[in-house]
Amino acid sequence: MLVSERIGQLFMETDVGRDRLEFTEYGDGDAWVVLVPAELLPRRMQQPLARFLAAQGLHVVTLDPLGHGRSDRPADPQAYSVTAFAEQVVALLDHLGAPQAVVGGSSLGANVALETAAIAPERVRGLILEAPILDNGVESGILTFGPLLLTARFLPLAVTALRRATRPVPRGIVPFWAGIALDTCDQRPGAVAALLHGLFFGRAAPSARERRRIDVPALVVGHPLDLMRPLADAEMLAGELPRATLLRARTPLEWRLRPHRLDQAALDLATQCWRTPRRRRRAGS
Repeated sequence: MLVSERIGQLFMETDVGRDRLEFTEYGDGDAWVVLVPAELLPRRMQQPLARFLAAQGLHVVTLDPLGHGRSDRPADPQAYSVTAFAEQVVALLDHLGAPQAVVGGSSLGANVALETAAIAPERVRGLILEAPILDNGVESGILTFGPLLLTARFLPLAVTALRRATRPVPRGIVPFWAGIALDTCDQRPGAVAALLHGLFFGRAAPSARERRRIDVPALVVGHPLDLMRPLADAEMLAGELPRATLLRARTPLEWRLRPHRLDQAALDLATQCWRTPRRRRRAGS
């Protein structure tokens, strides 16, 4: 089933100035879903899931947070944090006139979705959380992205050279996920160093106490054999969220290569959220 697709942009005031964010809308209607990509990846990584959900009648929006994809990339670490990205999701909802949405994401995007539910619980109808990075994944995340931070800061020509080598490759002649990899290589050293610096030294996710108060339906997808996004974090999160369902992916790449089972689980969660009246938050929570 074909669905309409529209590219849009919004401008918002941040701590470092007025920045531009780009997004894509799929489908229409009042049953909103917002999807956020993984760290450094463009929003296009969520395109297959967005098209699937929109074909089933949901109104899906994929967002490039600052420093990602085609949104602005300031070279100031103060522009980047999980909380700042969550505020950008709320600004997107305001821009679209969407009172509430199911918010989801992969890896960093899952953390951003959690943070959105923590800072603006009245705007979140449900959560789709793939491979969140919490307590058990912090050290692996530093080992993975620490060298990239140092390279971008002290060997910026290496990042620039990679960008210049990969940018001319036409995305239309390579497989979809190869195109995503090429887009991910399109980095600017000052911006990527600032982004990673901001994430390393900022708040990574809501605290365990805050997570236990996020009382909306949630699908938590855990990855086996994924050091940076360990299954233990997904299991821990599913135990903390009052209305969570844990689903174990067969491999870390299942949602990329054989998505039907996980697509269907995401669809079930989103449609359940929009068919069920939103619970009122408990007094004192």
